[in-house]
Amino acid sequence: MSSKLTAGDLQVVTRIAVFRGLRSETVEHIIAPATAVMLRPREWLVRQDDPATAFFIVIDGWVKLYRSTPSGDETVISILKKGESFAEAVALTGNRYLATAEAVSDARVGRIPADHLIRCIRDNPDIALGMIASTSLTLNMMIQQIEQLKAQSGVQRVAEFIASLSTAEQGACAISLPYDKVLIASRLGLTPESLSRAFARLRTVGVVVNASHVVVKDVGRLRQLATDDRGAVRGTL
Repeated sequence: MSSKLTAGDLQVVTRIAVFRGLRSETVEHIIAPATAVMLRPREWLVRQDDPATAFFIVIDGWVKLYRSTPSGDETVISILKKGESFAEAVALTGNRYLATAEAVSDARVGRIPADHLIRCIRDNPDIALGMIASTSLTLNMMIQQIEQLKAQSGVQRVAEFIASLSTAEQGACAISLPYDKVLIASRLGLTPESLSRAFARLRTVGVVVNASHVVVKDVGRLRQLATDDRGAVRGTL
């Protein structure tokens, strides 16, 4: 189900990376035909290999991007949160979506038609600079994820994930896991069993996980653990 953007939606949509540096009237022109799509958990927004007809902005909730193999296996590419956008590049090129976008929770997503965006860029080429910057940022994030998979142990990935959920740099904190543990494991390149073992090992540094509730004795120690050498981490745990 889709509807017009509300004033609250506009506050999120106009602040995304793609639009940084653009004049407010330019942004208003770009989002003029935008609509908001409401999704329930496990409801898909676009499917891998569908023709790209729009790009999207997460207004509220969580959206999973994943690729499927011919055998039906899924590889999670990213979990997007409020204020993050996706499919900008394919919307410009007219290619097909590279991944399926599926709601993890109840979600509200802004949809901007690709043909309108292209017309806006033809009228104002500066818009393309913002698109390139956003695509570059996404690429950098993907490179960081690949580096984590290769350089960090499973425990370090879990430590960094938990630390990223806290706004504190040091000291104790309590947080809630944003989505289920199976999806967390997939996002971190782990099996659910490996995730459970990582949670158990992190108890030795003051991390207690009870269902979706997590209590951390010192989030600063978690951040340090995520950046330490693998050998040092094995010694610590």
